[in-house]
Amino acid sequence: VQLVESGGGLVQAGNSLRLSCAASGSIFSIGAMGWYRRAPGKERELVAGISSGGSTYYADSVKGRFTISRDNAKNTLYLQMNSLKPEDTAMYSCAGGDTIAAMRGAPDYWGQGTQVTVSS
Repeated sequence: VQLVESGGGLVQAGNSLRLSCAASGSIFSIGAMGWYRRAPGKERELVAGISSGGSTYYADSVKGRFTISRDNAKNTLYLQMNSLKPEDTAMYSCAGGDTIAAMRGAPDYWGQGTQVTVSS
């Protein structure tokens, strides 16, 4: 399975973006999927994850602002990002693994990433 992200860009603080991650194969076979981000000089961070059953995980820094969803029929993962802040600026990559916990350690699948830049 290959993952390709889209939807990044430059936005002003307070605005919204929706990221998409299209899979070349069936994401139904992937137990959990999620979105990581890496900002310059910072460690990679799992910001949101979703299990095959629909259970979700969010980092404290994005709770209440970001929403993760998956459309297994379309083989696509989404990340709706609202009320964006300059500190959300990072390269966002989608990932997949057996479970959210497993994915936090070492995802089995990675996308190339899409840049999100939030100006103040």
